[in-house]
Amino acid sequence: MRRFELAQPATVGEACAILAADPSARPIAGGTALLILIKLGLVRPGLLVSLRKLHPPAGITWTPAEGARIAAQCTLQEVVDSPIVREHYPILARACEVVANIRIRNAATIGGNLAHVDPQSDPPPALLALEARIEISGVTSTRTSPLADFLRGAYETDLRPGEIVTGILLPPPPAGSRSTYLKFTSRSSEDRPLASLATVVRVSEGVCQDVRIAVGAAAAVPKRMRGAEEKLRGRPLEQPLVAEVADLVAADIEPIEDLNGDQRYKRAVIRSLVLRALDPAESEGTPST
Repeated sequence: MRRFELAQPATVGEACAILAADPSARPIAGGTALLILIKLGLVRPGLLVSLRKLHPPAGITWTPAEGARIAAQCTLQEVVDSPIVREHYPILARACEVVANIRIRNAATIGGNLAHVDPQSDPPPALLALEARIEISGVTSTRTSPLADFLRGAYETDLRPGEIVTGILLPPPPAGSRSTYLKFTSRSSEDRPLASLATVVRVSEGVCQDVRIAVGAAAAVPKRMRGAEEKLRGRPLEQPLVAEVADLVAADIEPIEDLNGDQRYKRAVIRSLVLRALDPAESEGTPST
């Protein structure tokens, strides 16, 4: 591995100032993705800026009015184990729980996961379905961005020079909603998904009152399926309608063709995931993942 210097700032402002002063510097938290890129020679930073000792320390907070804030330094396993996340956002706990293995989850951070923008990552589609906003901090100011705007493309974000992700903001979930995260892998369960699906659905007396659908992994960035959502909203959730929506979702995705399969195969997988997630027989009752 190439040699590099390591800075360990104590505050967000210090970290952003160091990054702003050196365009070649890279922030590092868990390092599970960045260190691999460095070893492969795809990234050659002379300076790494550690985000693991920033103050205030990582944590997850919740209020009924505002929802949750997850500090970017939280590891994926901390998200999985959080009582707040498990109670109010079980879909996110599930999406983080199926990332790689326990060793990776204890090192990788939720902020780093989003900033890296691996197209085949598990948390982003779940966060899209939860309508997450990203808290972004610079040297002198902090701004927020809807996750859909933050994710620009494969390995491309809305981060500007000298900015880092400092938090994930989640609004309170819809009362009485049921959430589901499904992934399909072509090899082991620890693999990155070939395709994934996140849904948040609220059904009352058989009628779909609210729905959010996000597809991940198949394309360059996860995508909210707003056309399919509109088709479902306000209508009885019945099998023929679900089948129509599954066809619509599959047709509205432009999958990346790779060794895992061509577009036709991936669309078939996505259609199957939609049929499972929106099964009318499972649409009401206890919220689940």
